[in-house]
Amino acid sequence: MGGSGRPPSPPALGAPRRSRGAPRRRDASILRTARASRSVAAGLALEPDWERALGVRASVSAVIFDRRGRLLLQQRSDGGQWGLPGGSVEIGESVHDAVIREVREETGLRVTVRRLIGVYSEPRRQVVRYPDGNVWHYVSVCFECAVQGGELTTCDETLALAYVSPARLPATLLPNHRIRIRDARSRRPAAFIR
Repeated sequence: MGGSGRPPSPPALGAPRRSRGAPRRRDASILRTARASRSVAAGLALEPDWERALGVRASVSAVIFDRRGRLLLQQRSDGGQWGLPGGSVEIGESVHDAVIREVREETGLRVTVRRLIGVYSEPRRQVVRYPDGNVWHYVSVCFECAVQGGELTTCDETLALAYVSPARLPATLLPNHRIRIRDARSRRPAAFIR
């Protein structure tokens, strides 16, 4: 670690040139879009007043380790913070299918589900306020997934993708995702319910 005592955020890399409308691809451990260098005024925040929530949403997230034990993180376009790939479950979709779809949409990777890490619903950690003021209470199912193919590719929901050491997580990592990562690293056979 550096002299500040905090792990550094993943370093910025320039975005490769591409043809208009083509997805951004890169084999490096960090992939950024052109928008990733812009500062983000306000990010996602935990909302202490759960009564402000517009409703409850089912969601999924994926913990993906590479062969070197590094963790895939996504810099989100809705707030600029880093987090695990994932998102809302669509009507008529299973959580299993949702995590595979969300990872594909947000990272370009094809994955299979390895194991259930946990189910997260604690209001003080799962009621989230977005930069636009909307507040949602998420019930999130987190899976460990394995990459089967594809290339790292950003989309409108993703400013950057990076494989990072679990010992050097960025300071701007979403706090509720930090808990999921810790749970995944514990390798506990039974799923967590938090």
